[in-house]
Amino acid sequence: MGNETHEFLPQMSDQEGPQPGPSWGNPKWLDQVSDTSADLTTAMDPTQMRLSDVKDAVGKAAHKAGKALDPKAIEEASANSIAAMTLIRLYRVRGHLAADLDPLDLSKKREVPQDLTLEFHGLAGKENLEVYVGGVLGMNWTTVGELFKRLKEVYCGKVGLEYMHIADTEERRFLQDKFESPGDTIQFTPEGKKAILAAVLRGEQYEEFLGRKYVGTKRFGLDGGESMIPALEAVIKHGGSDGVREIIYGMAHRGRLNVLANVMAKPYKVIFHEFSGGSANPEDVGGSGDVKYHLGTSTDRTFDDIEVHMSLVPNPSHLETVNPVVLGKTRAQQMVRDGKTTEQVLPVLIHGDAAFAGQGVVWESLSLSGVPGYDTGGCLHFIINNQIGFTTSPKFARSSPYPSDVAKGIMAPILHVNGDDPEAVTFACKLAIEYRQKFGRDVVIDMWCYRRFGHNEGDEPKFTQPLMYDVIRKHPKVSVLYENRLIEEGVINKGHREEVAGEFVAQLEEEFEAAKSYNPNEADWFGGRWAGLNKPADPETARRNIETAIEPKMFDSLGRVLTEVPDDVNIHKTLGRVLKAKGEMFTSGEGFDWATAEALAFGSLVMEGYNVRLSGQDSGRGTFSQRHAVWVDQGSEHKYIPLNTLPHGKFEVHDSTLSEYGVLGFEYGFAMADPKTLVLWEAQFGDFANGAQIMIDQYIAAGEAKWLRANGLVMLLPHGYEGQGPEHSSARLERFLQLCANDNIQVCNITTPANYFHVLRRQMLRSFRKPLIIMTPKSLLRHPLAKSTREEFQADGQFKRIKSDLTEIADKDVKRLVLCSGKVYYDLYEKREEEGLKDVSIVRIEQLYPFPGDPLAVRLKRMTNLKDVIWCQEEPKNNGSWFFVQNQIEDSLTQAGHTGMRPIYAGRDAAASPATGLAKRHIEQQEALVADALGIA
Repeated sequence: MGNETHEFLPQMSDQEGPQPGPSWGNPKWLDQVSDTSADLTTAMDPTQMRLSDVKDAVGKAAHKAGKALDPKAIEEASANSIAAMTLIRLYRVRGHLAADLDPLDLSKKREVPQDLTLEFHGLAGKENLEVYVGGVLGMNWTTVGELFKRLKEVYCGKVGLEYMHIADTEERRFLQDKFESPGDTIQFTPEGKKAILAAVLRGEQYEEFLGRKYVGTKRFGLDGGESMIPALEAVIKHGGSDGVREIIYGMAHRGRLNVLANVMAKPYKVIFHEFSGGSANPEDVGGSGDVKYHLGTSTDRTFDDIEVHMSLVPNPSHLETVNPVVLGKTRAQQMVRDGKTTEQVLPVLIHGDAAFAGQGVVWESLSLSGVPGYDTGGCLHFIINNQIGFTTSPKFARSSPYPSDVAKGIMAPILHVNGDDPEAVTFACKLAIEYRQKFGRDVVIDMWCYRRFGHNEGDEPKFTQPLMYDVIRKHPKVSVLYENRLIEEGVINKGHREEVAGEFVAQLEEEFEAAKSYNPNEADWFGGRWAGLNKPADPETARRNIETAIEPKMFDSLGRVLTEVPDDVNIHKTLGRVLKAKGEMFTSGEGFDWATAEALAFGSLVMEGYNVRLSGQDSGRGTFSQRHAVWVDQGSEHKYIPLNTLPHGKFEVHDSTLSEYGVLGFEYGFAMADPKTLVLWEAQFGDFANGAQIMIDQYIAAGEAKWLRANGLVMLLPHGYEGQGPEHSSARLERFLQLCANDNIQVCNITTPANYFHVLRRQMLRSFRKPLIIMTPKSLLRHPLAKSTREEFQADGQFKRIKSDLTEIADKDVKRLVLCSGKVYYDLYEKREEEGLKDVSIVRIEQLYPFPGDPLAVRLKRMTNLKDVIWCQEEPKNNGSWFFVQNQIEDSLTQAGHTGMRPIYAGRDAAASPATGLAKRHIEQQEALVADALGIA
């Protein structure tokens, strides 16, 4: 290749295509190499260079260096220069493939890709040949041998850098300069090296101490990955010096207890207390608690007089579920600080290799990077690459070379690093935090290490990986390898390691003794932004309603904001008709629909100083063109958000990525951090929540009981049977009701706009927070009977858990009571009115959980001639509310004196599919269940 003289070079056979750059036909590019410090491979893409242009550059450089070259020599030197620059380019793109990453060296021989050899570039045997490389690696003229040696040192050492997939030239150049500059190589002072060794020893000795004291207890130890401890400390130290004031962590089981103790500074005695079966919370706090390797904590650490607050988010065994929760919490904390910059709050996610490659929520979380409304200014991802899953080897766990390859989808740089070199891992973290703080982008550290024991300490890994574990059991500890290296360097004397380890173990022994008398006396879940809120003292407190009406002056002011169009906004003509109809509502005081009631709730909360955050797929317009929270100018596509013009609080609405699991987790995390914001996630259709079921089960329903973390997240799930088939009819109400216990969540199926208004306001105005699940309507969005009056937002001042019949029937005349929730009420009402039934009353249960049993009993007691109580629902018998409400209704009947009376079911038969896909059959089923409920033959 070096002697070819054709005018254009062929494309390289690698993953990196041409990069944006100067026009090669324009001689101005020569100015970029006129200075001998310039990088010729940065100025020029070697896949597109003209040989004639390179001749000019080489000739110019030779003249400046005092080299006398004749035209033939210049031509040959230019061809060699192109070959050398192509070699450099390929090392930048693919050098990581030949890096020394595996501490176990399981392949025994690292195969160097052919295109990283001198033979491939026609330079074999020319090691003494002097070539011009235009400033690369600090060199202008160098020999092929020196260049080749330097490239291997930089790109094939203990750190392998993947960055040439990044589109942004400035980002690539930053990483390139940091990696290739002699002054930015892995260099630490003697004191720094001793500090790294001490951190490694703390991680190592802590695991061994737990193993001795708690034999046979699962701890998912870090053994084999101890280099992570000094590396994470470097993130705190260098992040703090670069503006970070808060770090929010989410992580896997493996190494969690070590991070809690040695990075988060959770007192050792508290952890030992928990290992002995105790709780970190007072006895009277309640809740179910959780295993120790799921728990979180928060603390402050100071490096170089800079204090950084840190919190570790608790998570379940679905480990990667914590990713979006951390990102949401981070976004909330950034908004609380100033809402403008992201540098001060840093998310750090620690992953296992198999999970990072295999779990879809990893990509759903990565995809939020840079998306307006979800961007956190970059997340630092740290992969503990055990080179194994539970028992699954990498070749069965993924189809790509690295577990980190999915991160290339967001053009994140990836630093692969050998976990047996704690200096290299620490350097990688330092570079990663510099990159994040400068560019506000995600970055990944892939630390290759090993798992000294099985998946947990009681597991036998040789059942499935006997050869790997033969190597591991002979492999020296990280601290031993590093100690030997520092002794050779003259940094420490022999015996230093034992002395440091002994002092630390003595400290652990003191903490172990202190744990025996440790007695927690304060729970920390209502501090900071949560100050002033509380856990309800008793179930009745959790059920209580409060006044949620608004004053006429605020009502009228909101009416103007929601209906008046600024002169400089050119709205769609159909939206104009919608706004005209809204204006008539405010003028007449009648006919308020669902979307207007919602906007009134949002706007009134903002005017009272709360924030409102609504997120979901197509939430700005609304799936059913009902909301129109965002008005888009038809000429410029400028977005005008009326509620954003209100004073005091802030309203934001975001059309999310097409994700449920990740986005719902993000909003849960946001609500976890900021109880002063009404956070709502809206599913495009209710059944979309199926894709986020893990988040619902593990966090929303159980988070308070497991981790003492309250949350006020609202889920809006369109639900209702209108003949649209099995997929978009049901939000799976039954699943949420099955999760209900201990007043953990609220589940509502509401029938009027005003009641929806009140429940949203109640969510913020009470002194506690509970998740709220609302089965929102589809057809009721525009149903002529599903309307509210002005008075219902004002004089009628609170949420109604039970709604009375539209046609008032005297209690003494009621013989048949039909209880229901949601849309089916209007079908029942219209049929009852058509039939002229005077002894059938229809009552709506607007809040299914906590079930309003006491007020229902009061009503039932007044119905002295009651013969039958019916529960009517649209859903199949094995779905919907029936199996949940039947015992609740029976308890209310007994309480009311109707002993022995039991509710009767009216609805669809049990079915495997949530709904029929045939419109005719749907109508027949609906008419039949309505007739059955009303007692019509």
